[in-house]
Amino acid sequence: MNAEPGGGGTVLVVDDDAGCRALIVALLDRIGCTVSEAASGEEALALAKANRPALVLLDVCIPGISGYEVCHELRETFGHSLPVVFISGCRMESQDRVARLLLGADDYIVKPFDPDELVARVRRLLVRNGNSGRYIERPKRSSASVSSLTTREREVLGLLARGRNQDQIAAELVISSKTVATHIQRLLAKLGVHSRAQAVALAHRERLVDDVEGARHAS
Repeated sequence: MNAEPGGGGTVLVVDDDAGCRALIVALLDRIGCTVSEAASGEEALALAKANRPALVLLDVCIPGISGYEVCHELRETFGHSLPVVFISGCRMESQDRVARLLLGADDYIVKPFDPDELVARVRRLLVRNGNSGRYIERPKRSSASVSSLTTREREVLGLLARGRNQDQIAAELVISSKTVATHIQRLLAKLGVHSRAQAVALAHRERLVDDVEGARHAS
């Protein structure tokens, strides 16, 4: 999505994972946000300086300039009036997260994240910074609708329902664990559920486990 002229209402999403960016864009679209996307630190700083965002969602591990350095530069340019939220797939102990916040971020979200939690945190920071009343969540898809899932997402959901963890799914489907995490985040958003447990319950209720198994045997 393109940024609004003059800034002020744009959320800048910085992540080198195109799938994760697409998911975040879809989630923020639910609450009426305009989104600008960057895949590197240099691109993020250029976009932010050209069009001041209302909030930045910033992956820690990005090519080129690190997320921490980008945050420092944003603070130097815009001060603390610009909310910055770190997002990371790296496992962090609680004291490490506090240290990261002390570097200048307003919040810290760990991947894979709960879609509703990310939306709630973004909304809270936007409202705190004077955007009250603008961001109203749009209705979700029915949790019973599975037609929007891709074949791969159905496979991942089926494996979750059979008790596989993220690394086991990655090994079975011959993809990376990071890619599995992205598929999980997307299917949670599409199904309108809050957790993997709820997605698994839905998979059993909709007989997705049987569907995936049958498709595999057919192939």
